[in-house]
Amino acid sequence: MASFVVEGGHKLHGCITPQGAKNEALQVLCAVLLTKETVVIDNLPDILDVNNLIDLLASVGVTVEKLAKGKFAFTAANLDTAYLRSADFLKKCNKLRGSVMLIGPLLARLGEMTYAKPGGDKIGRRRLDTHFQGMVNLGATFEYDHELLAYRFEGRNLKGAYMLLDEASVTGTANIIMAAVMAKGTTTIYNAACEPYVQQLCRMLNNMGAKISGVGSNLLTIEGVKVLHGTQHKLLPDMIEVGSFIGMAAITGSELRIKNAGIRDLGIIPDAFRRLGIRIDEEGDDLIIPAQEHYQIESFLDGSILTLADAPWPGLTPDLLSVLLVVATQAKGSVLIHQKMFESRLFFVDKLIDMGAQIILCDPHRAVVVGHNHERKLKHNNMTSPDIRAGIAMLIAAMSAEGTSKIDHIDQIDRGYEDIEHRLNAIGAHIRREE
Repeated sequence: MASFVVEGGHKLHGCITPQGAKNEALQVLCAVLLTKETVVIDNLPDILDVNNLIDLLASVGVTVEKLAKGKFAFTAANLDTAYLRSADFLKKCNKLRGSVMLIGPLLARLGEMTYAKPGGDKIGRRRLDTHFQGMVNLGATFEYDHELLAYRFEGRNLKGAYMLLDEASVTGTANIIMAAVMAKGTTTIYNAACEPYVQQLCRMLNNMGAKISGVGSNLLTIEGVKVLHGTQHKLLPDMIEVGSFIGMAAITGSELRIKNAGIRDLGIIPDAFRRLGIRIDEEGDDLIIPAQEHYQIESFLDGSILTLADAPWPGLTPDLLSVLLVVATQAKGSVLIHQKMFESRLFFVDKLIDMGAQIILCDPHRAVVVGHNHERKLKHNNMTSPDIRAGIAMLIAAMSAEGTSKIDHIDQIDRGYEDIEHRLNAIGAHIRREE
């Protein structure tokens, strides 16, 4: 198992470009199963989760051709239905969280699907009710096979329906959309997730011949079509990586330019960092973070302590709360971090406390951070990454700390960040990978 050895205290400088969006990639890759024609996807990040999904698509019979770095052609003309029922397929699904989004397109294409409960980050309960209920709303049935430890879905005559989702699940919305685009009649999805990556999926499907309206809102209307054709699609920059780079620059007191950041699709993310006192300038589609010796956390207008909480889009993504928490440890002032969605994502703060951070973990969802104002640096520590986002937060903490830290289990970081140590070393970091 690999580890990062991080020598802290080095300033960053120069430019860095974010990778293609991981969460968008997992959605649009599953969508290639909806057509027999070729779909070309550009700007795919070279990360474990994406590569594992591409390998899974190849295993089920999709022809995969690499055209250039990050650019692939996918042709799902002949799917291997025998393999789709195999133990090996179920094993691969179990190891990849994004595989849950195979249910919708395979039901639409084949009318049946056998699926093992997925793995992924250990960040608490991540229920699949929205996915499953969406398929039931469209006329599918499912049952649990205790011998296979898997779910069997059947839906040979999917029909459009009105549905009000019990939660604005991003992957749940994407799954239902992919099932509904080829269902008979009209599907209406209310309380749909409307993140930029869901919007991108809808635009790609519309380019393939789907009829989806309401894109960008939480009310989607889908008129089913009989067949979809090929298309070309380019991924947005990864907003989580953009936020991570902002955090790295701020906590190390560095000046950094983030090129081609996709500012239009970042939503509230830059303003969340600005509320911590971090200056962020915009130039074209680049973000510029000037070097700051100190940054001061804002209070609410009534003088009460600032709260940063996750919320469905256009609210703040939960994937950046770990980064914001680490950055706040060196701010002037205090902030309450409220992680509403996942009950285990804040448990990594124990390691930050060991590094000297002043954090009160109130409960599994809330932590109060009292910043050091860069007057007292974090100390080096040995850590283990429990999930992708905590892993990058630990890396950011180690980059700002005195001494040399070690982070184990970095395959979690590799799942979401492409070649991260080489890209950061190129702008001044000192990170070494140990196998």
